[in-house]
Amino acid sequence: MTILDQNLIKKISKQKKEPGWMLELRLKALKSFQEKPMPNWGVDLSGLDFEKINYFSEPEDSPKRSWNQVPRETKDVFEKLGVPEQERKILAGVGAQWNSTIIYQKLKEKLENQGVIFCPMEEAVKRWPDLVKQYFMTKAVTINNNKFSSLNGAIWSGGVFVYVPEGVVIKEPLQGFFWLNLRAGGQFEHTIIVAEEKSRSEFIEGCSAPVYQQDSLHSGVVEIFVGKRARVKFSTIQNWSKNVYNLGTKRAMVAEDGVMEWVSVSLGSQATMVYPASILIGDGAKTSQLSLSLAGKGQEMDTGGKAIHIGKKTTSNIVSKSISKDGGKASYRGLVKILPGAKRAKSSVNCESLLLDNKSQAKTYPSMEILEDDVTALHEAKTGKIAEEELFYLMSRGLSEQEATSLIINGFIEPVVKNLPLEYAVEINRLIDLYAEH
Repeated sequence: MTILDQNLIKKISKQKKEPGWMLELRLKALKSFQEKPMPNWGVDLSGLDFEKINYFSEPEDSPKRSWNQVPRETKDVFEKLGVPEQERKILAGVGAQWNSTIIYQKLKEKLENQGVIFCPMEEAVKRWPDLVKQYFMTKAVTINNNKFSSLNGAIWSGGVFVYVPEGVVIKEPLQGFFWLNLRAGGQFEHTIIVAEEKSRSEFIEGCSAPVYQQDSLHSGVVEIFVGKRARVKFSTIQNWSKNVYNLGTKRAMVAEDGVMEWVSVSLGSQATMVYPASILIGDGAKTSQLSLSLAGKGQEMDTGGKAIHIGKKTTSNIVSKSISKDGGKASYRGLVKILPGAKRAKSSVNCESLLLDNKSQAKTYPSMEILEDDVTALHEAKTGKIAEEELFYLMSRGLSEQEATSLIINGFIEPVVKNLPLEYAVEINRLIDLYAEH
């Protein structure tokens, strides 16, 4: 294991050949991390030992793993999902190459012709240092935002930088999964998306197949900047192995008449604490946040969303869905804050939880701070089980109990899944079928 101190930070920065300002930022973030206490709310983090985490590996010292080391349970899910063998090995962290490099290069050339920057974060820091410096942990997420954003600022490695010029429309969703998992230190990736005025873009992070990691902590940061009348959609589909603590920080700043869409699906991990936030700065700014979490045996999912209304006529719509079984715990934790001056702001929060047995739990921790009179703010929460009469009706039409259960669950999650690209939606539905089997 590596010792997390100033010497390590200097070593990382030197190996990456970073400019001085990045080393300075890393060292400040390390100090913030060391000073901040562990969160005493949300999921139980008592099992997380920072001294046992490998924060950095020399490339030649990176652990060499074989397919045989991947747990049988994870392999079974790959098999049932029909994931190709080469992709399975990459998802399991044992592959070193991906055969679609040529496809990526063609996409990159097309984007470059439009003036778009789409590259690994390390490359962006070297090639466009002045541009990256404007946004890297200076506005949306700061080094002292929380203990885990501080940790990311100190030891970040991997991630993607996206810059979309004014008026550019990117039709193909940009995907960052393979970069985040094949590059050294991908457990602490840092992604920044800058969308200039009137641009359109969509980014997909993660994968719906289970990502097997031996390391116990994933703490990524996402910063998004939506310009005037621009639109950004950010989808996260993560299914970490069950030994992982998934503790991420995601924030967007939205300018006048801009639109920020978050779609989040959390299927794996031992514990998850992720709350995408939109700061609606400009008049007429909008955000929608759709999230789905599945909590099984030994899992705690603490997810939700945040919306900070600053501009006039701003709108936020938060929809959270959770499913719990086998004693799993799912919680919605959200914040809607309407500041003075945010006149005619509108906010709607809808939380729905589905319990599949008597051992599981679903909780809601909403926070609404309304500091302006001329606004509309709504909150609705609902928890329930699959009704016996629904099962009886479907089974009377020839479906087995498992098929009927899957059908009801798929109907429950449909508002979130329909917002995913087709291939991901299909895999999510397959995973739900597997979920209902056990």
